[in-house]
Amino acid sequence: MKLKLDEQGHAVVVDGKPIYTHDDGKEVPFDAPATINTIARLNYEAQKHRELKEAHEARLKAFEGIEDAETARKALETMRNVDEGKLVAAGKVEEIKAAARKAAEEQVAAAAKSAAEQLKQLEAQGEKLRQELYAEKVGGSFERSKFVKEKVAIPPDILQSRFGDRFKVEDGRTVAYDAAGNKIFSRAKPGELAEFDEAIEVIIDSYPYRDQIIRGTGLTGTGARPGNGSASGAGRTMTRAEFDTLPIEKQPGVIRAKTAIVD
Repeated sequence: MKLKLDEQGHAVVVDGKPIYTHDDGKEVPFDAPATINTIARLNYEAQKHRELKEAHEARLKAFEGIEDAETARKALETMRNVDEGKLVAAGKVEEIKAAARKAAEEQVAAAAKSAAEQLKQLEAQGEKLRQELYAEKVGGSFERSKFVKEKVAIPPDILQSRFGDRFKVEDGRTVAYDAAGNKIFSRAKPGELAEFDEAIEVIIDSYPYRDQIIRGTGLTGTGARPGNGSASGAGRTMTRAEFDTLPIEKQPGVIRAKTAIVD
């Protein structure tokens, strides 16, 4: 996906929205306010699921040990209607107490099982929301990055497959980590976390094969552009599956050779 430019190199804007051209040639306006609203909605829904999960966990602790709720209710009703004097006469007090105790335990166990199932469902829903939020925040950052478009010689999705695990969504924003697991801070704004473009540049600069994926670094190896500027692979095609199996240091050479990647 690339930003559409006019003949003067300016971004083409329609109704206040920049136009992006997708790989299939389709032109689509990028609605930034709608994207921000989507991220806010996903954050809100994730928070609500977390709060509901915590409420169920607190409720669950009060019913530890009870399995059969219906039996427990019947036992409690029986105890309310029992004539204690008759039970004493019949020698059944302890028997009834034991039955009531067992029923109460079964009730708590049943409630615990039900709450556990609901908790599992909530966790699954929460994980889905987290994945959607990650795809929008991190995946979208790779697609929209000016640095990636202008400086990187491999497609954004391949770059994300290599470095996507260096980014996390925390408190609604994208946070980058270096290879040692430390947060990457901005050099331009000391004390603040690095924005995506600055962070991905730092990550790529520390990558052993940096010169293989940055534009204009004199690529070598299979598929590299010859010194005279011609592309020995021009006009050739390669399937996406074949391209994905290549070592990452060789993929930029294939792209430089103008080999068409087809599905």
